[in-house]
Amino acid sequence: MVIDEKQGYASGRARREQIVAEATILFGKVGFHGATILDIAAQCHISRAGLLHHFPTKESLLEAVLEERDREDIARFRQNGSRGTDGLGILRGMVDLASHNSKRAGIIELYAVLSAESTAPEHPAHAYFVERYDRIRSGTVRALERARAAGYLKADVDVGDAAIELTALMDGLQVQWLLSPEAVDMPAQLQKRIQQLLTVEL
Repeated sequence: MVIDEKQGYASGRARREQIVAEATILFGKVGFHGATILDIAAQCHISRAGLLHHFPTKESLLEAVLEERDREDIARFRQNGSRGTDGLGILRGMVDLASHNSKRAGIIELYAVLSAESTAPEHPAHAYFVERYDRIRSGTVRALERARAAGYLKADVDVGDAAIELTALMDGLQVQWLLSPEAVDMPAQLQKRIQQLLTVEL
C-alpha cells in the first residue's frame, strides 16, 4: 500500500511537471488568453478533465508556471550572484542570468508575452508582474548602493534611475534577441552598460 501511494504520488508529480512544461511553451507562444485548457491537455495527451484534476483553473496553472520559473531563476541567482557584500556579485549574477536565458528562448517568450498582456489590471498575472518588477528594481538598487559603499560606483550615478534603466534594458534586449538572436548579445550588452556605471572591472 505504501509503495502504491509513493508511486501514485510520483506519477502525479510527474504529470504536474509535464503540464507546467507544456503550458510554459503555449503561454510563451500565444499568451495566456490565446492558450486554452484543451490545447494544453492535448499537448500532454490527457483529457481536459485530467488536466483540471491537477489544476482546477487556467489561472492556477499560470500561477504554477510563473512560480516554477521563479524557483529556477532564484536558485541560479543565489548560486552565482550572491557572493560578497559589495554588490558586484549581484550585478555579475544579472549578467549570468542573461547568459543563461539566451539558451532558453521559450522562457524569454513566456515573459515577453505575459508581461505585455499583464499591463491590463484585470489580467491574472498583473499583480505578479507588478511585484516582480518592484523586486528587480529594489534588488538592483541594493546592489548599486553596496557598490557605492565599497567605492566601486561612479559618483554621478543615481541608483534609482540606474535600476530602472537596467531593468528596462534587460527587457528590451530580450525582445530584440527574440527577433534577431544572431544580432543581439544580451549578456555582453548588459555587462557593457553595468560596467559604465562602475569604477572597477565587473
